[in-house]
Amino acid sequence: MPKSISWQNHCGEILDSVAGFDIIECRTCGFRHITPIPTPEELEKVYREDYYSTEKPLYLERHREDLEWWNLVYGERYDLFEQLLPSVRRRIVDVGSGPGFFLLQGKERGWDALGIEPSSQSAAHSRELGLEIVEEFLDDTLVTQLGTFDVVHLSQVLEHIPHPHDMVKRAHGLLAPGGLLCVIVPNDYSPFQHALRTACGFQPWWVAPPHHINFFDFASLKQLLERCGFEVLHQETTFPIDLFLLMGDNYIGNDDLGRACHGRRKNFELNLAKAGLGQVKQQLYQALAGLGLGREVVLIGRKR
Repeated sequence: MPKSISWQNHCGEILDSVAGFDIIECRTCGFRHITPIPTPEELEKVYREDYYSTEKPLYLERHREDLEWWNLVYGERYDLFEQLLPSVRRRIVDVGSGPGFFLLQGKERGWDALGIEPSSQSAAHSRELGLEIVEEFLDDTLVTQLGTFDVVHLSQVLEHIPHPHDMVKRAHGLLAPGGLLCVIVPNDYSPFQHALRTACGFQPWWVAPPHHINFFDFASLKQLLERCGFEVLHQETTFPIDLFLLMGDNYIGNDDLGRACHGRRKNFELNLAKAGLGQVKQQLYQALAGLGLGREVVLIGRKR
C-alpha cells in the first residue's frame, strides 16, 4: 500500500523520494509538490543571484541561438492574446520575464510591456534590449503599485515557488476586468513519463528539488486557476520531447544529444510554419493536450 504523510497542513500519498525530499499527491493543494517546502527566504537568494549563473549558465547564449524558433513560439502566443482581446487592450506584464525576449516581441508589436524579474543578470540583459523591468519578486505590495494589465504572462514560474495559489491570486489582482492570464508549466508525471519508468526503467529525472517544488498536469493547473477566479478559455501543449526517449534517444544527462533532439523539434515547427501549416501544428498540440500529453501545460484563463 502506498505510504501517505502529513507535513504542516499538507497531506498525501508519497510518489517519489529524491535528495531528502518526498513528492506527494497533496490533497490539500490539489497538485503534487515536494515536502518539506523551502521557505521564500531560502529561495530568494537562489533566484536573485545564483540561478542563471549556476543552474543555467548557458541559458542566455542558447536563447540567442534559438531566437528564430523562440520568436515563432512567442509570435503565436501574442496572436492568441490579440484574438481574445479587443484591439485597444494591449498592456502586458511578464512575471519572471527572464532575458526579456518575450517582452521584446510584444513591444515590437505595439504592446505596453513590463517585466518583473528578480535575477539581476536577466534584468540587466532586458534593460539592454530597451525594456522596462521591475527587479523584484512579485508580492502583495508590488501588486498594489503596478496598476492593471490586460495580460499577465506566467511562464515557468509556478513550479519554482512555495505558494502557487498566492501567485495566481496576485495575477488576478493585476488584471483589468476580463483580462487574460497565460500560464506555462512543465507537464510532469505525464503518461509518456509513466511509460518511460515502467517500460524502460527510467528514474524520475524531472524531479529536481529544491528548484522544482510543484508538479502540475492539465487537470490540476486548470483546477488551480478556477479556484483563483479564472475561466479557462484555451489549453494546448508544447512538442512532446520525451518521444525521443521512448524511441531510444536517451538525452538525460547527455547535453549534446539533448541539443540535437531540441534541434529536430525546432526544425519540425519551423518547417511547418514555412509551409503555412502553423494552424495544423496548433491543432495537433491542442489534441495532445486533451490526452494529457506534451512537455508543457499551456493554459489561458479569463478573469471572472
